[in-house]
Amino acid sequence: MLAASPERGVAQGEKPVAADYYCADSENGDHIDDPSEDAIFILVDDLNDTDNTFVVIQPDEDDPVWYVSVAVLDEGGYEIVRRDASRREHDVVTESSIGTIARDLILWLAARSFPGRPTRRTSEAF
Repeated sequence: MLAASPERGVAQGEKPVAADYYCADSENGDHIDDPSEDAIFILVDDLNDTDNTFVVIQPDEDDPVWYVSVAVLDEGGYEIVRRDASRREHDVVTESSIGTIARDLILWLAARSFPGRPTRRTSEAF
């Protein structure tokens, strides 16, 4: 079972800190706060067609405005559903490459809005 990364600094007996931005949960109970591209790859790679058929990534909050899910297809490959109500986005695609899925998801997640996250700075050329 995957667990929160050790750099989160949770001492034994303490309650873990909630995700800063989002969390990933698999049907089999795996949970990762703020998963990296590698962690997403592992979660999708661990999916199967019997008892761990999907993973959902969404903000760690009540009534999240967006989510993404990856589910195993009976005929092989994966169905990826991306939904962001704040941007009126709803996209469903299929993909067979786990590396492509992980890369695309980490890019999509980076474009989501997170309260309290510093805004992106752009530098002007002098």
